[in-house]
Amino acid sequence: MTTAVTAATTQGLHGRTQISPRAVRRVVSAVTAEALGVKSSDVSVEIGSEGGAMTVVAKAPVHVPALGDVTRAPSETLIARLGRAQSTIRDRSLALTGSTIGRVDLQITGATTREQRRVQ
Repeated sequence: MTTAVTAATTQGLHGRTQISPRAVRRVVSAVTAEALGVKSSDVSVEIGSEGGAMTVVAKAPVHVPALGDVTRAPSETLIARLGRAQSTIRDRSLALTGSTIGRVDLQITGATTREQRRVQ
C-alpha cells in the first residue's frame, strides 16, 4: 500500500509524492509512542486497508504513574486515556502523512512507570 499526496508547485505544475508503507508505519509508531508515553522502540504497528481507509493495529505498553505516587494520580481513567490516544493517533498521523485512518486498534502489552529518583 502506497500513500500518495498531490502537491502543486508555485508555478502551477502538479506533482505526486509517494510515501512508502514503511515510512507511514514509522510515523504512526512514533505518534503512538508519544500518545501512550512510551519509547518508540516499544511500539509495534501493523497497517492494513479496510473499505478504502487505512487501519492501524498498534501493540504497545502504556505509561502509568507509580502506585505510591499520589502527586501524579491520573485525572482520567485508563479507558478514557486510551480513547483519547486513538483519536490523537488518527489525527496526528493524518496531519503528518496525509493518510486517512479509518480505525485504530490499540493492544496494550503492559504498563510502564518511570522510576522516581530521591533527592538527598
